[in-house]
Amino acid sequence: MNSQLSLRTTVLLLAGGASTYLALVNPALGTALLVGMAAITVLHTLIDRG
Repeated sequence: MNSQLSLRTTVLLLAGGASTYLALVNPALGTALLVGMAAITVLHTLIDRG
C-alpha cells in the first residue's frame, strides 16, 4: 500500500473538510453545497459512461 497521499486525495479531503465546516457554521450554505456536489457527482458519472 502506498503510504503517501496523492494530490487529488489531499485536495478532496481539504474540500470535504471545508465544506463540512461551512455547513456546520451556516446551514443554508450547507444545503447549497449539498445540491452542488450532487449535481457534480451526477455529471461526473454521466461523463464517465460516455
